[in-house]
Amino acid sequence: MCLIIPEQYKTSLGVIQTQEAIKDLKDFFENKLGESLRLTRVSSPLFVLPETGTNDDLNGIEKAVSFEVPDMGKKAEIVQSLAKWKRMALKKYGFPVGKGIYTDMNAIRKDEELDNIHSIYVDQWDWELIINKEERNMQTLKEVVEKIYDVFKATENHVCSIYPEIKKVLPEKIAFVTSQELLDMYPGLTPKERENKVVKEKGAVFLMQIGKVLTTGEKHDGRSPDYDDWELNGDILFYNPVLDNALELSSMGIRVDEKSLDKQLKMSGCNERRELDYHKALLEGKLPYTIGGGIGQSRICMYFLNKAHIGEVQVGIWPNEMVKECKEAGIHLL
Repeated sequence: MCLIIPEQYKTSLGVIQTQEAIKDLKDFFENKLGESLRLTRVSSPLFVLPETGTNDDLNGIEKAVSFEVPDMGKKAEIVQSLAKWKRMALKKYGFPVGKGIYTDMNAIRKDEELDNIHSIYVDQWDWELIINKEERNMQTLKEVVEKIYDVFKATENHVCSIYPEIKKVLPEKIAFVTSQELLDMYPGLTPKERENKVVKEKGAVFLMQIGKVLTTGEKHDGRSPDYDDWELNGDILFYNPVLDNALELSSMGIRVDEKSLDKQLKMSGCNERRELDYHKALLEGKLPYTIGGGIGQSRICMYFLNKAHIGEVQVGIWPNEMVKECKEAGIHLL
């Protein structure tokens, strides 16, 4: 457990006011996101069958929560994200190029290390947009990131107009930096230290090419090999003045095509996945080319409402020691 207690922390909003603000903020952001990217809201699964290959391994090491379904004689898994399921859904529903879907994704990630921004419960907007194969490039990625950043800016304006005690802090533009460029800028720092350093300077950064091996022989961070193209992905990071560090609000990217999936499965030693339904369909060219990602709902609320702990905007379970320390510091966990 690694808990940060900000000095002289005092929340801008009380518990009831916070609950009201959470709904308003989420409704506003969701509507703006759908309009900006031409997305239709759809229902999504809470659990999937592992043999379909639609669950996600995230960094490649997290294990999904699973349970037996007696009537089927099979094991089901709680989703960890919907990156692969969304692509299958777009094909199944017959969406055209230039349009996509978004959904409320609720997940359990039991292996998370609990702290100010990590909970075992995950709530995010998962979105996916169909693109042409020719659009699988850096320009498309940056254009979509800028559209999403405009939604963040509009949300900040909206929140601050209702709660004047909350001040605007986002810069006018988001900066684009690759993981290798970040390493070259701060070679003596750890990956997290590099992120903290760059967001303090820029305010908002899209850190690109997560998962690929850098010149040090290591990765900036892990990524499962079968959803994002490691050359065309990234994380949206904001400087969080309450905790004085980087806050990741979204992980996204242009998804793998046949070539990049084949390459990344080989590099990761995951060739056995080729026999799963999702991977077979993708390698055979039966799925649409897409860009997509997840945007953390509770983290957005935490950021825009100036909260020190994700438990202030989300009901969760926490170690007794953490609960005690938070209470003493005026951090009201729901």
